[in-house]
Amino acid sequence: MYEIRSYRNSSRSEGLIKFTVAVKETDLFISADKELIKEATESIKKYRKLIEEYIVLKDPLFQKTLQPRLVSEDAPLIVKEMAWAGIKAQVGPMAAVAGVIAEYTGKDLLNYSTEVIIENGGDIFISCRKRRKVGIFAGASVFSNKLALEIYPEETPLGICTSSATVGPSLSFGEADAAVVISKSTALADAMATRIGNMVSKEIDLNEIRKVVENIKEIKGILVIKKSKLGVFGDIRLIKI
Repeated sequence: MYEIRSYRNSSRSEGLIKFTVAVKETDLFISADKELIKEATESIKKYRKLIEEYIVLKDPLFQKTLQPRLVSEDAPLIVKEMAWAGIKAQVGPMAAVAGVIAEYTGKDLLNYSTEVIIENGGDIFISCRKRRKVGIFAGASVFSNKLALEIYPEETPLGICTSSATVGPSLSFGEADAAVVISKSTALADAMATRIGNMVSKEIDLNEIRKVVENIKEIKGILVIKKSKLGVFGDIRLIKI
């Protein structure tokens, strides 16, 4: 079933061309110097095929497990990165699939565009040449659409991924309106957002979250929102919008 992603209507990637590319379950909202529908479609198909063939031919449980999973030495690089992210975050490898496809497709498109921003179901790959703001959508929370992350070019490429128990179809065992993770690896940001989102129940326990992420050097920062409460850990710049 196609999910209407109305939050995309508020995107303001100034100076960039915006377009959507969908292949099966993958639905990317892309901002770039020019329209790159053909190139993006080819990348999505390429990376989906690598993942799908690995699942069918080598390891059907790769798609189903909610636990970290090792992969074979001859697995495609994209599959290895999903497995690595899942192990780091202690979740199943498919928790990284949206982020990893956004990142790999984004890096391909950087061969044709000086800037690329890709959103894939709340998971973002960004490589920019000017300061950008990434808005935070957190469902019915009082903070929803009121705050943004400030991102500078020298920080990118960067992954900014969100898990939510109240927005979208993704599986979450927690109660967060938004668990946002920033990392140089979009795959890891995606997987860790799932892990952090699962940890949020009645309260936001930043001490517990810190214990999970403090030794993972690839994690730049974390933002967690639940209703009227907000918690921040790490290197994050928040601005009002």
